[in-house]
Amino acid sequence: MQIITIYQGASGSGEEVADAVAQSLGYVSVDREVLVEASLQYSIPEAKLAEIVEREPTWWATFTRNLDPYRIALQAAFCEVARDRGIVYHGHLGHELIPKFAHVLKVLLTAPMEMRIAQVRERHNLNEVAARRYVEELDKARTRRLHGMFGTDWRDPSRYDLVVNLGYMGLSTAKRLIVEAAHAPDYQMTAASKLAFANFALATRVRATLALSNDLSHARIEVKADDGNIELSGTIPEWISDRQVVAQVQKIPGVKNVSADLTTLLTNLELTS
Repeated sequence: MQIITIYQGASGSGEEVADAVAQSLGYVSVDREVLVEASLQYSIPEAKLAEIVEREPTWWATFTRNLDPYRIALQAAFCEVARDRGIVYHGHLGHELIPKFAHVLKVLLTAPMEMRIAQVRERHNLNEVAARRYVEELDKARTRRLHGMFGTDWRDPSRYDLVVNLGYMGLSTAKRLIVEAAHAPDYQMTAASKLAFANFALATRVRATLALSNDLSHARIEVKADDGNIELSGTIPEWISDRQVVAQVQKIPGVKNVSADLTTLLTNLELTS
């Protein structure tokens, strides 16, 4: 069982390649709509999730809105979608939503600029000048979005296991390349990678629950997970006790035990009195 992410930076071919790879491997092909749907359990409005996943927030919103809760919720949702089954995710965020475990294969689809422009012209019925502008603006928007959420650049090839240039091969060859890589010993799930993923998934679920709790909007809590055992550390506001935080975390599926080392964060009034 593996997790394969395909960043379709080259064109709109990502879905077609992902579906072909998933069918060949007997996996499930997943897109951003499935990810948004899975994220709704954390009580984030669907319109807000769609704005973050599909459209670039304005530059002002990037500076005034904390994107961490949304990023954490999307990570938790990604883990839920990938739990206990092989998936092939195609989209613009998936490769950053999960760390590099042994059974995770991250793929970038790329192509020469002229090929991308020709595809956009055909798909959107644009002239060459408009199509070039569309491609350039799309790349800039994706670059800003990913940097704002993760501090990374999708154009960095070192962030992927496999870079596939569709300018020099057909989709069927690209599919075979990805499938062959997925069959390689380097990308098989091991006991260690399975446990590492389970720990990451549970820790992320806990982080999402805490980050999106109204009572803990001012908390700064670090979460560590080890085979169902959760360690919490950090600061919490004075209106909630560490016992309440522990009780909230204990309700999360998969949590066995919770230990906490939490410090109450005093308000400015208390500090000056």
